[in-house]
Amino acid sequence: MRVVERQQGSVLTRTSPLQYVFLGGECVDPLTSGLYASSFLASSRYNFLYSANFAKLYGSSGWSPSPRDKQPWLQVDLGRKYRLVAIATQGTFNSYDWVSKYTLLYGDRPDSWTPYIMKGGNSTLPANWNYYQVRRNVFHYAFTAKHIRLLPLEWNTENGGKIGVRLELYGCSYDSYVLQYNGDDAVVYTYPGKRLRTLHDHIAINFKTLEQDGLLLHSEGIQGDLLTLELKKGRLYLHISLGSSVIHKVDGRITLTAGSLLDNLHWHYVTIKRYGRQVNFTVDSQTVTAVCKGEFTHLDLDNQMYVGGVIEPNLPHLPTIPNFRGCLENVFINGINVIDKAKREDPDVRIPRKKKMHFACRDILLRPMTFAGPNNFLQVPGFFSKPKMFVKFKFRSWDYTGLLMFTRFADNLGALELGLSEGQINVTIFQTGKKKIQFGAGYRLNDGYWHTVDLAARDNLLTLTIDEEEGSPLKITNPFSIRTGDRYFFGGCPKTNNTLFKCETKLNRFHGCMQHIFIDNEQLDIDITLQRKWARYEELLIGTCGIADRCTPNPCEHEGRCIQSWDDFICICENTGYKGEVCHMSVYKESCEAYRLSGKYWSGNYTIDPDLTYKAWTVIMHDRVEGTRVSGSSIDKPYIADVNYWNASWDEVSALANTSMYCEQWIDYSCYKSRLLNTPGEWDQSIFLKSILKTLVTHMHIYLKLDGRPFSYWIGRNNESHYYWGGTFREVQKCGCAINQTCVDPKFQCNCDADYRQWYSDKGYLDFRDHLPVRRLVIGDTNRTGSEAHFTVGPLRCHGDRNIWNTIAFTKPTYITFPTFRPGSTADISFHFKTYRAPGVFLENSDDQLRNFIRIELNTTHNLVFVFMVGDGILNVTLRSPVPLNDNEWHFVQAEINAKLARIKVDYQPWAVRRFPGQTFVTMKFTHPVLVGAANRTLRPFLGCLRGLRMNGVPLDLEGKVNEEQGIRRNCTGQCLNATIPCRNSGQCIEGYAAYTCDCNNTAFDGFYCHKDIGAHFEVGSWLRYNIRKKPISDEAVWANWIDPHYDNFSLGYNDTSDDIEFSFSTVHKPAVLLYISSFVQDYIAVILKVDGSVDLRYKLGLITHTYQLTHRNLADGYPHYVNITRHNRTVKTQVDYMEPIVEKITLVEDARFDSPKSMFLGRVMEVGDIDYEIQRHNAPGFIGCISGVRYNVYAPLKALFRPNETDPPVTTQGFVSESNCGAFPPVLGYVPWEVDPWFTGIVIVILALLLLLGGLYAIYVYAYQQKGSYHTNEPKNLESPSSSRPLTETLRREKKYLPEIEEEFRILTGHHFAVPVVGSSTGHAEIWVTFSYGQTQLVQNRWNRWVAAASVASEISATATYSDL
Repeated sequence: MRVVERQQGSVLTRTSPLQYVFLGGECVDPLTSGLYASSFLASSRYNFLYSANFAKLYGSSGWSPSPRDKQPWLQVDLGRKYRLVAIATQGTFNSYDWVSKYTLLYGDRPDSWTPYIMKGGNSTLPANWNYYQVRRNVFHYAFTAKHIRLLPLEWNTENGGKIGVRLELYGCSYDSYVLQYNGDDAVVYTYPGKRLRTLHDHIAINFKTLEQDGLLLHSEGIQGDLLTLELKKGRLYLHISLGSSVIHKVDGRITLTAGSLLDNLHWHYVTIKRYGRQVNFTVDSQTVTAVCKGEFTHLDLDNQMYVGGVIEPNLPHLPTIPNFRGCLENVFINGINVIDKAKREDPDVRIPRKKKMHFACRDILLRPMTFAGPNNFLQVPGFFSKPKMFVKFKFRSWDYTGLLMFTRFADNLGALELGLSEGQINVTIFQTGKKKIQFGAGYRLNDGYWHTVDLAARDNLLTLTIDEEEGSPLKITNPFSIRTGDRYFFGGCPKTNNTLFKCETKLNRFHGCMQHIFIDNEQLDIDITLQRKWARYEELLIGTCGIADRCTPNPCEHEGRCIQSWDDFICICENTGYKGEVCHMSVYKESCEAYRLSGKYWSGNYTIDPDLTYKAWTVIMHDRVEGTRVSGSSIDKPYIADVNYWNASWDEVSALANTSMYCEQWIDYSCYKSRLLNTPGEWDQSIFLKSILKTLVTHMHIYLKLDGRPFSYWIGRNNESHYYWGGTFREVQKCGCAINQTCVDPKFQCNCDADYRQWYSDKGYLDFRDHLPVRRLVIGDTNRTGSEAHFTVGPLRCHGDRNIWNTIAFTKPTYITFPTFRPGSTADISFHFKTYRAPGVFLENSDDQLRNFIRIELNTTHNLVFVFMVGDGILNVTLRSPVPLNDNEWHFVQAEINAKLARIKVDYQPWAVRRFPGQTFVTMKFTHPVLVGAANRTLRPFLGCLRGLRMNGVPLDLEGKVNEEQGIRRNCTGQCLNATIPCRNSGQCIEGYAAYTCDCNNTAFDGFYCHKDIGAHFEVGSWLRYNIRKKPISDEAVWANWIDPHYDNFSLGYNDTSDDIEFSFSTVHKPAVLLYISSFVQDYIAVILKVDGSVDLRYKLGLITHTYQLTHRNLADGYPHYVNITRHNRTVKTQVDYMEPIVEKITLVEDARFDSPKSMFLGRVMEVGDIDYEIQRHNAPGFIGCISGVRYNVYAPLKALFRPNETDPPVTTQGFVSESNCGAFPPVLGYVPWEVDPWFTGIVIVILALLLLLGGLYAIYVYAYQQKGSYHTNEPKNLESPSSSRPLTETLRREKKYLPEIEEEFRILTGHHFAVPVVGSSTGHAEIWVTFSYGQTQLVQNRWNRWVAAASVASEISATATYSDL
């Protein structure tokens, strides 16, 4: 046989009669268009015009069966064997007749069929949706056949439609060289030169057999080289070794496994390709790849290759492998056709024992039957009323349960049922009026292999033999009587039965294959039985076994265990670390932030925020956590303290901070006469100037120098020095006490800068992530007598994941691209989005013709759609949300598609699922790049924000595609994340992409930034009641809360272990109850202003009342005061004004739940029932004064009164309660840039307007003055003296020559500090801060002028200025 090598493009293909590679249009010839009419057969026809011979593609009619045909089929005889690669179908011409689904059978004979099985085990091919379009199905592996049969499964029924088919097959001719093996013969191929040494090999062989075991190929080498191909348990095993060594302990043997259920007497196609150590092993459509062990690359085989078995004089077969029985076809070894050589008796091929070989395949005529439908059954006749019963058959199945056989005895003696249950055979004998007899035999008989069941019974004796194991049959000797009935049911019971011999069972219908049925020792000839109408059946395929192994190859990923039934499979994912239908989704999250977003709020193998802010923290410890004592350092020779982080390099710690959403680090500087930031204090300018003048007169020396460098500072990321401390804003050179207005000396911005001989501290959190982590500290003022410092740096604490928060905003119709998505047969996609627009496409990936694609889009305001075409037409799964999805809030989308289902979900809503038929295979072969933000080049663009996009677990860098010009912006978008004036008082920022608004609904404040207090003035006798609940909490809700406290907000409607109370007030009247919260039980919360003006908090939780003093100061001083109370479980934290918070604990023996809150009272307590004595004592005459910003958790009574958002707010007032902010406490606001400060912007605008006006007036004046001056110069002037010819202003200009320069220099100095050297002093100079306000500038300038004028008298003077960036 000639082997041809062809070069096509850059791909070299080797072709032979057995292997065709279809490149560039090869092997795609139409095969049916030239056939005669006699080549087309059918089960029936509608009429002459719809005969089978009209079923050619593009024909003028088409084939349609008779309406009475229950199992129609169309068959084509190709005349010879062809290699088939594709099929195309149409409906009947110009009609409503077309088929939408069908099954294709093929074979070498018209009475033995093999179903074409697609990937995933599906035997159902998609067909047409109209009569004229051609639907082409390309086979995923080519097969050979002479006959094909098409079985319509579904067809159009609208407008009177029926089955209609026109078809065409595509392929090429095929030469077959066949050899028959009987188990005692073999063919031996001798290598040229009696040795084979190759770098690459190409071996091909086709086979069919009924045996589960057999040797196909075998060859060895003396150096341990090996190539063996064997069939074992219906699977093919390839053993290959490129060399082994006992001395060097090298075992080069590897084993590859492919295929399943190969003992079905159908042709299977095997290819072995090797190049060096790389091996590809293909059986039908399954390819397995491996790399050989060891260092060798050549295969060294000695002498010969055994084909079909090993037969030598003393070796009838290999020790553990029987010889092959069946047919081999087209055996090629590196291009050599071995069977052709054997047929021509070539000397390179020998046949042991000189046995005559048969170069034809003598098929065994088997008529297997496939039970594949939900109502399948087979009813066959039997011999009536015989005293002995003999039933024998073979079956194969994957199902755990199913009815195998049922028969009812004659003379009403009962019935016998043979069923499959949990993988074993159960025999049940029903006797009229007696207890049934039941027993089982066999084990794991639902393994997909053929099993033989042999049952023999007579009175009082039944014998059951499984798989012809005669040595161990099951015998039952219970008393019972048998008289055979006249019919036997296999696979199930028909829906309609007569009452006398009806079939009754509780078992499911059997799904699988049966063959070799014997009844009363007579083999059933199904064809004759059906022809004579002695039998009935439904949903039965005769002549083929359509079983498929859906677990080979394993569809379960990550080594999940596959378990299958007849039409489906499930994956057991235990101990794999994955979950889902095919073990595709990881059990573990990609970051701590992902755990938080998934709802993991309770303790586990991750860190939870102890304040229950529901943030997952990553904590990195270091060697400065315990604190360090410092002394003897100066600003010139500072103490430098490096921070060394544990279990992480500096790059790793920096990367953690860089990729986190938020980081913080505690820093604490304790001091004893040791200054920190060298912040300025307040001073009297007149005293300062007097001292300056005194110095000038006494020492005649002036030295000005700006020198504001802090004594101590810290260094963060990128080795940048930072001069701000914990608890303050970045780069303001202050400490936290300056922000809280609690510095020990208000003249300074830090406690330590007061330089007292007493221990003080400055501490707080550093939380600007771009500056963290702290790398080192520099301490510089501990060298004076008695000076000492102690500093502590806390661990780095970060939360959030910027990969999850990798965010962009689409502000224009556009898209971004990523490389083509190649998911295989399983894909999962997840992302977050928010938008105010609908519809819009989030992402799409497709091929060139949009015949294979996936797309996720927001179809309407409520519908999220996952659209795909991955094998069976365009399908979609739609999630219908009960709430709008274009509400400009973040929503989390997850989508998944695999062979079992496609599903999509958003947030915590249930999955929307579309389950596929049990035999579905998903093909996702895309060629275009992934489009994000639109479909098919800006079709239905998405406008809004996307973040955290992942495809099959791989994050896509959205921010790397930012392009402002195209409308793709980083973050979402500009305003809320970096708001210049953030929403105050816990207001929620609502992003508008170009701007933002603040949602103040859950606060007690109002205004654009939630910054306006809502307060009230209470006069004598007035009060306010806010109803929290109208009825108490039910016992069921309370019990549910005790069982699962993590979901108390859902079961109770509020959190009974946490309280958050804040308000401000001003009054001069005392005593009073400032705030009172009652309950339906005896619990209450009260804030009391006592007779001495101090404030107490009273908590009653359960039986015990807790009293905490918030402050001993007299707060009834007419000034506003702020009160904040926070309780979480047993920890109570209180704060008054900006004093240090006080933390109290509730003991473990006491209740920590505030049960069933009822009402909140302001002004006076007017609750019905028993009131605590202390409350009554302070309740009269009531609160008189102002109260503002009142909030208890989410309840704001004053806001509900003055800014109601419902028609009937739950607020009741008595007396005169008027709106007023007289009780508002002045807030401490952060730094506001001048460009967004409305006050400063307004001043600037006014000043600019005035300057423009003055400039205009000045221009008019100058113009008029010039005109007037030119007029006067035309007239002569009298001179009083000769010297009067010099202008009188010249002297004045000369006298003021230097004054304007000094004034200008001083303006530059305004706001800075300078140093004046004192001659003869020990320090050399004294540093003094100078701070000027706008209104003081002229005064200081005048004094400066006088000072410089006096200094100019001195003979020695120098003035220098150095500017800083303060």
